[in-house]
Amino acid sequence: MTSDKTTDGVRSTAGRPSVVIVGGGFGGLYAARGLADAPVRVTVIDKRNYHLFRPMLYQVATGLLSADEIAAPLRAILRKQKNVEVLMTEVVGVDPENQIVETMDARLHYDYLILATGIHYNYFGHDEWKPLAPGLDSVDDADRIRGKILTAFETAERTAAEFGADPQELRDLLTFVLVGGGTAGVEMAGTIAEMARLALTGDFRHIDPRSAHILLFEAAPRILPTYPEKLSARAQEHLQQIGVDVRTNAKVESVDGAGVMVNGQHIGSRTVLWTAGVIASPAGQWLSAETDRAGRVKVNPDLSVPGRSNVFVIGDTAAVVAPTRNLFGFAKGTQPLPGVAQPAIQEGKYVARLISRRVAGKSPIGPFWYWDKGNLAIIGRTFAVADLQFVRFSGAVAWLLWLGIHIYFLIGFANRLLVMLQWGVSFWTKRRGVRIFPLDREPRTPRTQRTPKSPDSSGDESSEGRMRAS
Repeated sequence: MTSDKTTDGVRSTAGRPSVVIVGGGFGGLYAARGLADAPVRVTVIDKRNYHLFRPMLYQVATGLLSADEIAAPLRAILRKQKNVEVLMTEVVGVDPENQIVETMDARLHYDYLILATGIHYNYFGHDEWKPLAPGLDSVDDADRIRGKILTAFETAERTAAEFGADPQELRDLLTFVLVGGGTAGVEMAGTIAEMARLALTGDFRHIDPRSAHILLFEAAPRILPTYPEKLSARAQEHLQQIGVDVRTNAKVESVDGAGVMVNGQHIGSRTVLWTAGVIASPAGQWLSAETDRAGRVKVNPDLSVPGRSNVFVIGDTAAVVAPTRNLFGFAKGTQPLPGVAQPAIQEGKYVARLISRRVAGKSPIGPFWYWDKGNLAIIGRTFAVADLQFVRFSGAVAWLLWLGIHIYFLIGFANRLLVMLQWGVSFWTKRRGVRIFPLDREPRTPRTQRTPKSPDSSGDESSEGRMRAS
């Protein structure tokens, strides 16, 4: 059994090489698992105590699943791996010269460092928009967004029940804006539309949830820009069929408490959600390494940082350009890898194997290559688009494939079973199982103390509201 020692405030491991993994996402988790039989001491650091299956996080935000069905404690996942410890804390820097990871609470020595710190949403220099248009990064975000969506319907019902309710206020309450037409935005928009038109139908007495206006804005000429044009067109067509108003070449210029400004037009909305571009964590700054425009670290063919053979960057934190093979193993050439789960998983496994062989004194392995299994995006009930490179299709078959793959990659048998049961119930009943949310709103002024609206207050309508009312 190894022991720890502290020198000059730095904790180090005696006996075995120390591998510090920062981040408990797909890359970090699979790297830790891959080191199970290696003669090393592994420390996994994450500011949250759970591993999150992010591809299904939007289903928590829209009430289809609960958080514990797509997340699991890191300690529980790694409990049988005796050479691993988990520390719940936040990393604030790295000293690569002295091989030290600095956290909020301590300084840890490493022999090998794996940075899998992920990404967060990019507000393009307008971080003041973040409280007004939250992104979907964590379980906490999902809970807040679910509360924000359901609160909009509840507030609209309460407002409609009042005598002399303002029609424009009701329209703004029932307008849901999503900024960004990538996979996250498309999946979220489709799910909100089906929530309004199916799950909430019949639950309200003064409003019709089916009248909700779901707007999806994409600055590019088409949604799902990383997919082939034909699949993008099919996705947009289906979104429009289920009630999503898709607008391309639509750049959001500002966000405020009353809505958004798009191409010079103000659109009133109380619920704006950010699903636009992403930016990497500050790992590149910690290492003083070269990064791309999104802040991702440019790495060597073995995923190490140039000039730091014992420091590896993987997943969304890394700008990886690697030889790629298709689903059947045929070479496709060298390509930049997307920031999705599969590259992170394969990179985590690769780095674990490389470190294991290096510690054991074995010959090194070859450069990393990526097995591209294709891309999938789900757009509501029974419809998805699938790009498997050699074949591209959409509809119910793609939807079934999406379900099977995502169930397979969920952590834990219990989670797979619970999700399948929840999906089955929701599919047949058209209802949502998670409809409660914490009360998180500003104190309201009693009706008797409110300032009456002036007769010409209708002049403050948004141009979108006037257009829809006409």
